[in-house]
Order: sequence, then C-alpha cells, then structure tokens
Amino acid sequence: MIFLGQASNYSAGQTLRQLFTRGKAKHSAELKAALAKKYQVFPSRSSKIQYGPKVGGGICENAEDRIALYHTGRSALAAALVAVAPKGSQVVIQGLTCIAVARAVKAAGCEPVFADIDPETLQYNPRSLAQTLKSHPKAKTIIIQNTLGISSDIRLIEKIAERCQVKIVEDLAHSAGRFYADGREMGTIGTAAVLSFGKGKAIDTISGGALILRDFNCRMVNQPALLPKKADRRRDRWYPMLGALMRLGYRLHIGKFIAGGFIKLHWIQRSADAELNLDVKLPHWQAKLVLRQLDNLPTGVLREHKFVKDRAQVLEELRENGFMFDEIWYDVPVSPARYADEVDFPEKKCPNTVDVASKIINLPTWYSPEKLLYAREIISEHDFEEDE
Repeated sequence: MIFLGQASNYSAGQTLRQLFTRGKAKHSAELKAALAKKYQVFPSRSSKIQYGPKVGGGICENAEDRIALYHTGRSALAAALVAVAPKGSQVVIQGLTCIAVARAVKAAGCEPVFADIDPETLQYNPRSLAQTLKSHPKAKTIIIQNTLGISSDIRLIEKIAERCQVKIVEDLAHSAGRFYADGREMGTIGTAAVLSFGKGKAIDTISGGALILRDFNCRMVNQPALLPKKADRRRDRWYPMLGALMRLGYRLHIGKFIAGGFIKLHWIQRSADAELNLDVKLPHWQAKLVLRQLDNLPTGVLREHKFVKDRAQVLEELRENGFMFDEIWYDVPVSPARYADEVDFPEKKCPNTVDVASKIINLPTWYSPEKLLYAREIISEHDFEEDE
C-alpha cells in the first residue's frame, strides 16, 4: 500500500491534477462513449432487442447505456456478474487472485470456485479450467484476469467456454491497453469487461471502476447515482501526496509511524478494504482523469515478476540495501494474507497456485531502470532461473 503502483511514481503535475481537477457530467459521458467504442459495444447478430441507427465505428447510438461508472473496481465486477451470471450459479476464478474478486462474486449472489494456474504465465491452466467446469455443473461464468498484464491463452479458453456453454467476463484491472497473442485487444472478447482505476492498476486514479456490457442480450444493471462519501473523495484526492510523504518517511526510517498515523486518522485506506457498493458512482473529475490516461495506455506487462527460493530472506536483503519490494501480487493464493481465511481455497486442487504464491516477487514500477540493476543482482542470487 505504501509503495504500490502508479501513484508511487506520479509526477508533480499528476499529483496536482489529482488534487485540483474539476469535472463535469460531460466528462463522464465522454468516458462512456470512449469505452463503448474502444471495447466494441454493439448488439450481437442474435439480439432480439430493437436499437437506434448505427453511428461511426459500428457503435449503436445507445451503446453508452451499456457502460456504468463506479467508485470501485470491485463494484463494477459485482455489477458485471449481476448482469451476466445467473443468481446462485458458480463463477470460476483463477487461483492466484485478490479477495476483491471473490467478494464481488459473492456480492452478485454467486459462489466462487477456483481453477489452478500455469506457473509460467500465472494465468489459467487450461486443463485445470476444463476439469473445474466439468466438476462444477453450476458454473456459468469464467473471469479472465490476465494477471500483471500477461496474456491468457484466450483461444483455448474460448473453446473451453463454448464447449461448456459458459460466459466470459474479462477483468482488465491489470491489463487495460494490452493485447492477446492473437492480436485482439483485451476486453473485446467477453460478454462483459470490467476496468479498475484503483491504486496500482493499469489505469490509476486511486479509485474507480467501469462496467462494459458488450452483449446487448444481458440485462443492464441500474446506473449508480450516489456520490462517494466526502471522506472517500478526500482520500482519492490526497493519496498521491500522502504516498510521497510515506515513501520519504520510509527512507528516513519513520515510515511505519507516518503510515500508521494516516491509517488511524482514516486519511488513507488499504486497497483491499475498498467499498463494494453498486449505488456509488465515479465522480466526474475522476472520469476526466481516466479519459486522459485512456489515450496513452502502455502495452507491456504491468509488473515484472521473479520466483525466488527464500522470499523472506530476499526481501530482507533488499530492505537492507534500501529497496522496498514487500508489496507483492500475490503472496497467498487469495491476497492479501489477512483475508486468506475468508475463502475456502482448495490447495490440493491448485498446487501450482500455492507454489507460485510462496515464491513470487514483483519488481516495483517506481524505481528507475538504473537503480533496479543492483536489486536484480540481489534477486538473481536467489532466483530459481539461475539453477536452470
């Protein structure tokens, strides 16, 4: 939380924009239109619903009605599942994930079930996915996560989904702007796509999310109408500035005291503790900031990862040399560890996930490439790849 994600390397200009940007309803409308066009929101050929005439880019004039903007990404994901997954059904999630995903599934009135991952890609192991669907006939939906912005084997997943007659929801929290190996953009495949604008995500305005319902046969959820609480809006405004103070504090060896004080004062909030509420919308000023980022999304992985033999020892050596690598996606199968008991994770059925979660380490985005050279040397001494 102290160092995680894009807010950690906000420029002075970005920090000031976060503090002082003002938005209007037109910015939210423009964002909806941009998302509808980017993620190809138009009715399927089999749709029985009547629509207005098409406009530029093959987008129907009411396509923006299939977009909803929320104050948190998990709210957007829950809304997607409300629209796509039958209530009481099961939703398949890849093993290496966040508690926010499991909570969103439950908030939609569904049950999460987990499939093992491929340790080389961190995405679904196709065989495990197929077996999970076969053994869970109530599973009607698959969430594709594309962890760290790494591409899933989308062609194979599509074949499995078609064979098992389940729908796909693409979670773009890590992967907005990225492309699958076959050249298609992530978010243009599933029945629905979900964006998160939270700390450390592919699009980062500290909080926020969007639902994109690509299939017009799905029922649309109600558009959120309530503004976030004033305290939440203040936190969103000030987090980059407070984050900079916390990082400075850690360099002076008083970071824990500063961070602890901010948490007690409710000036900052742990990412995993964000609210899930389908009635709370994204403020217009944050929609304006999302629009700004949407035009310039990176296409590489969100964060590079390594596997190490003794993670605790590696992290300690990094700390001794001035590096803070402690915030890891994901240090347990369903992160963060403090909420691991909230789900009944099937460790025996997901051995790859358990193994990866015990040894993965991520390279943060805030250090310069030059400074990371020394950190890489420390990691390489414990890197599994060095033994190969």
